[in-house]
Amino acid sequence: MYIIIALILISIVLTARVANKWRLPLVVIALSAGVIFGSDVLGLIYFDDPSLAKRVADFALVFVLFVGGFGTKKEDLKSVLWPAMSLATLGVAITAAVATFTLNLIPGFGFSKALLLGCIISSTDAAAAFSVLRTRPLKRRLKSVVEIESAGNDPMAIVLTTAAVHIVSTGIQHPVSIGISLLWQLVGGVGMGLLSGRVGAFLFQRVKVLDRGYFYILLIGTITLAYGSADMVHASGMLSTFFAGYAMGNSGLPHRRTLDTFLEALSTIANVGIFVILGLLVFPRDFGRFWKEGIVLFATLTFLARPLAVFVCTCLSKYNLREKALLSWCGIRGAVPIVLATYPAAAGIESSGDIFNIVFFAVALSMLFQGTTLGKIADKLKLAVKVQPRPDQVMELVTVHSSDLEICEIRIDDEIYTGSVLVSSLSLPKGTTITMINRHEEVIAPQGFTEILPGDVLYILAKNTNVEAITSTLLSRFTQKNVEASVT
Repeated sequence: MYIIIALILISIVLTARVANKWRLPLVVIALSAGVIFGSDVLGLIYFDDPSLAKRVADFALVFVLFVGGFGTKKEDLKSVLWPAMSLATLGVAITAAVATFTLNLIPGFGFSKALLLGCIISSTDAAAAFSVLRTRPLKRRLKSVVEIESAGNDPMAIVLTTAAVHIVSTGIQHPVSIGISLLWQLVGGVGMGLLSGRVGAFLFQRVKVLDRGYFYILLIGTITLAYGSADMVHASGMLSTFFAGYAMGNSGLPHRRTLDTFLEALSTIANVGIFVILGLLVFPRDFGRFWKEGIVLFATLTFLARPLAVFVCTCLSKYNLREKALLSWCGIRGAVPIVLATYPAAAGIESSGDIFNIVFFAVALSMLFQGTTLGKIADKLKLAVKVQPRPDQVMELVTVHSSDLEICEIRIDDEIYTGSVLVSSLSLPKGTTITMINRHEEVIAPQGFTEILPGDVLYILAKNTNVEAITSTLLSRFTQKNVEASVT
């Protein structure tokens, strides 16, 4: 088993290296690895336990949602609060309602099946959206809307799916109590998440003198506290973890860069784990019976439900037709719908296997078609922006007292830039110091007359708020070759 796990992980990385030019999201590669190593292709692992898959995926999803909240900046949230949060809540509900209504009209679905499918696949995918936007960013306000919506709409879909499973399992016996329960899951989840996040931020301030290994333990403890405390009062644990991440990410935590690196790794591992397990759960031989329904579900979402949700939720915002069209195409489905597709099976609902296969097929189509064409469509609509230069590495200065200084590493890529720049000619922000230049294994202590050349690696001490501006200023002094600038 250990050898098989090793082969799966290594194959994911090697496939990502080969498929890098096509910008395939990591989740697509991980999902494909699960399918290939599963029962129907190579037959190395037989896995047919939806209940176990749900428990494992739910556990991993807690960390993915926390990271989504942790990376949501308060300033970005304020600037696009209405469109992003309306898409993450009302937009999910509209998507579910339109999909349910439309599918119910098509022979072979029926109300119960249509309701489950509509709620399960109502949210967009943060992992797929982030991986695409990292290589082909959009204009700032569009990028913020897409990121915040995709990070924040999963809890709403989870709440709707839980309610739909309850309705299909037991019937609509007490609609008022179901409505109250739904409202409490939303309100209670947000409240417990914000409270847990503040508790976590308070504790971090008290233990910042400890070794960094303890930070990781405390961080995982805070994440599980957010989920567990909400679950204990019957609120949404998923929503709680997202807002716990949001509260902590905007609280001025010490060792922020250290935590960012750890959480990025944690999120990547969790996403890979989710999709490999869900890929193993799939039996491709069954697709012959469900591919038509999968295409119908994908088309209903992509060309009807999602555009309608976008146009309704942005009707009071200043977005033009091109921007609304791109936001509609950004509705990529991913991990959460496939995880939610295991809920009916875990609840013992009849034909739950059919629902899982239909959702899986529709999600695969969404990631393949929307995920790989988003950048090209953004270019066609003239809504993409040039990749901005960023520092390769940032090292946080860890002191007992609070500090806003960082040491950033900036490499002058000799495949992109030509020319030279004198240190004395640079107009850098006050308090900025070039501490060292690494040139072909030679360490140079820079002075005013020192020339900075392509291929040099600079180490710069600066305020964390100035890092991006310094990088942009420095690289703008060089001449670009006839290739598009890239970010390592």
